[in-house]
Amino acid sequence: MFDVKELESLDERYFSVIYKDLYDITIRSKNTGHFWSLHSPDCPESVVVIFHSHHSEPYHMHGRAKSLRQAVKGIKSHDRWQMNGRKW
Repeated sequence: MFDVKELESLDERYFSVIYKDLYDITIRSKNTGHFWSLHSPDCPESVVVIFHSHHSEPYHMHGRAKSLRQAVKGIKSHDRWQMNGRKW
């Protein structure tokens, strides 16, 4: 579960925040236009499940993180990789 402090820490200069509550966040990167859905289930260990969508494609599971901060760091890293001409 996200706490209020974490939710307020989302960088709205970097992301368009589409939806956020204590369990789910949906954001869009202003750099790549990719959508991200972050889910924090109510469980004893802290975990964030990360889903990713390339524009109009369906979401796919991208990975997990131990915190919202770590998830955002991973998303920004993915954006840098995308913008620097990812190699297929």
